[in-house]
Amino acid sequence: MSVQQRKEKAREERGRLIVSAARELAEAEGWEAVTTRKLADKVEYSQPVLYSHFKNMDAIASAVALQGFDELTVALTKGVERAGLRGLADAYLEFAREHPALYQAMFVRQSELTFAVGEIPASLRAGFAVFLAAVEPHADGDPETLAELFWSSLHGLATLQAGSRLRPDLHEHRIDLLVRLITAH
Repeated sequence: MSVQQRKEKAREERGRLIVSAARELAEAEGWEAVTTRKLADKVEYSQPVLYSHFKNMDAIASAVALQGFDELTVALTKGVERAGLRGLADAYLEFAREHPALYQAMFVRQSELTFAVGEIPASLRAGFAVFLAAVEPHADGDPETLAELFWSSLHGLATLQAGSRLRPDLHEHRIDLLVRLITAH
């Protein structure tokens, strides 16, 4: 391995370490606690080293979010394989519940990531493709809009549940009703 290759490999490893540390801090203390100073201390690099990898905290959170989209896509795929639309809904809501700070980075925090237009990262497209494939048999001519509606409904449920704003005893009923609404022709 050449010197240049070793340097590039070390740089990539530092980048992964920064992202991993940011995710750990956010899951432990919330995103408001993740500062470049705290992050630099955790990874044992100076703040300028962090800035040589990421231009700001939003860029770090976006890198965390991209990891999350890869993980969410795997979970959604398994959910669909297990139980169709209901499995997808369960997997999505479980992911949001089990990874609140990661979910926040993906869907709530300010982000550099583009979703519906422009240069959409591959991991976002892959996650949406799972939604699209799952709802397509139930769509009357516009599966993309139906997939967006299903996704946004699940996002609303996840957000309201995280804030304890829904009656917990009706969780299963809400999911059943949503799936029935999506599959009705």
